[in-house]
Amino acid sequence: MKATRALAGVTGLALMGVGASLLLDVREFTGVLVWLGGAVVLHDGLIAPLVLLVGLVLVRGGGRGGVRGPVRGALMVAGALTLVALPVLLRPGPRANSSVLPLDYSRNWLLAMVAVAAVTALVVAGRRVRRGLRGPS
Repeated sequence: MKATRALAGVTGLALMGVGASLLLDVREFTGVLVWLGGAVVLHDGLIAPLVLLVGLVLVRGGGRGGVRGPVRGALMVAGALTLVALPVLLRPGPRANSSVLPLDYSRNWLLAMVAVAAVTALVVAGRRVRRGLRGPS
């Protein structure tokens, strides 16, 4: 277990080093800083509170049935996927170079949301089945 954590830590540090070296090559460093700052503000000011609020509204009653955690997790994954896909979702239309963004991002984003919902439903159903097999406590 310790070796796995150490390997994950070393790999993470190496990848951060690669990212930092690539960032230093960026000519518009201030643009990157603005984008990163905007991402933090968008996440902390909008996405995280919205996820918590929607999770609370969807799963009232404390978390009976083990539903609150999976629903909030699914909302966080959906929010992160949406944030990553937002630039291409907001700029649909023809491009000068068709090989730049050759995929149907709207459809693929929707498929990803369906996959998140399906996995969440399976997790919740699995928890209920396990709880049912154990019997009432």
